[in-house]
Amino acid sequence: MNAFTEWVRDFEDQERRRRETGDPDFARGAVLPPAVVAGVQRFQVGEAGDGANLIAKATRAGDGEYAAAVRMFVAEERNHARMLALLLRSAGAETIDGHWSDAVFVRLRRALGLRLELMVLLIAEVVALGYYRALRDGTADPLVSDVAGRILADERRHVPFHCLRLRGELPRPVHGVWWVLLGGALAAVCWDHGPALRSLGVTRRGFAVEVAGLFKAAVAATRDHRDDLLPRRPAKPGGTVSGAPRRAP
Repeated sequence: MNAFTEWVRDFEDQERRRRETGDPDFARGAVLPPAVVAGVQRFQVGEAGDGANLIAKATRAGDGEYAAAVRMFVAEERNHARMLALLLRSAGAETIDGHWSDAVFVRLRRALGLRLELMVLLIAEVVALGYYRALRDGTADPLVSDVAGRILADERRHVPFHCLRLRGELPRPVHGVWWVLLGGALAAVCWDHGPALRSLGVTRRGFAVEVAGLFKAAVAATRDHRDDLLPRRPAKPGGTVSGAPRRAP
């Protein structure tokens, strides 16, 4: 059986669970420090892309099940953007039209083929793991924690999904380039989101170390066949999910 058939089922199951569970209670309002508002606005922009370029590349790859799973992955990312927009509105803030960091990521992802796009996308995903974990755990506001926890649970599933597609596709010399790309991304994020991270009780260094550890586990998962990288049965929204590689978070 095509391994991505299992991922299609997982994405379908998640969509069904979201419908059954419903949205967080955005009417309750949220309290976000100004620095965290700026951080959420920037991540909201990053989640809001239409994914057309990735979908087109996945379709050209010739695996119908993988292409279907990618379309559902993009839909989950857009749902994250929708929830973050509603969270900002609940806090009395607006979304922004764009940000330089997202523009750089998008241009780099689109530069070459599917593999490079997924390599850059996986960097964004592990950065998101660190950020949404900090947002979930670093706030006393229950709505903020709920939204961040739901997104974090999805991102923990996305990492093994992308790792599976990249498995066996990257020669070892490319891994060095991949780490350089991560270093550049981390430098930009730590500089840009430093005030927000401090508001959430996380230092720049602590964030960088956490994300580097997550990335190391993800890179290992693209080489190590002991984990099948198939989806696991998820926990409730906002909780942990066992769908990440066994040596990843």
